[in-house]
Amino acid sequence: MLLETVGLTKRFGGVTAVDRVDLGIAQGRALGLIGPNGAGKTTLVNLISGVVPADGGTIRLSGSDVTGRPAHRLAALGIARTFQGVRVFRGLTVEDNVLIGRHTRTRSDALARLIPRPRSAIDADRARALSLIDRVGLGRRRAEVLAGELPYGDQRRLEIARALASEPLLLILDEPAAGMNPTESAGLRALIGSLLVEGLTILLIEHDVRLVMDTCQRVAVLNFGRKIADDVPAGIQRDPVVREAYLGTEAVA
Repeated sequence: MLLETVGLTKRFGGVTAVDRVDLGIAQGRALGLIGPNGAGKTTLVNLISGVVPADGGTIRLSGSDVTGRPAHRLAALGIARTFQGVRVFRGLTVEDNVLIGRHTRTRSDALARLIPRPRSAIDADRARALSLIDRVGLGRRRAEVLAGELPYGDQRRLEIARALASEPLLLILDEPAAGMNPTESAGLRALIGSLLVEGLTILLIEHDVRLVMDTCQRVAVLNFGRKIADDVPAGIQRDPVVREAYLGTEAVA
């Protein structure tokens, strides 16, 4: 397994937001994470990405215990993510937003500040950024557009490009289809599929259940902080507990 959580737990006061959750994602596979609003999905990915500390349990990345490591350390180890609410640097260009994603792959110590990076390295980073802008469907002609001027759906694409710029082992996508129209969602589905073909591992949190079922090899379901199911998409669709808690008969018809 590339990523494993064992008994992962998070409490906020008297509320247990994540309750002893076990998850596993194999290298090059996609795990979908679904559940009602307030089920604990975003809290779970905040734990995995180091945004908040766990109150119990273990997180392993490539077999190593990374429990308790802060977000920047986990990013350097290969965990990249997008957020439920768009977080782009609105006053910077599209290209500069993507270049910021390269920070985990660029030396930032005192010696690096004294010795300028070779022009070839700077050019390589820029070429990579432009390639990723194309890859997510923004088009490099928009590289100099301010991020804040992009439509909401395109800002979500920009977040994905920035996350990919860090060359992650695990990409966490938190509701990436929010704000996208059907055509944009179809493009996102194709992008996720191509990333999986290249061997990237993906954890997808999404309210668009059909997108999850179409792109993920396994799906886990949370309800009130607990994992109530973990199966292949067809098994999740048939599960009566999942139907009652979240999907309903119409959603899986």
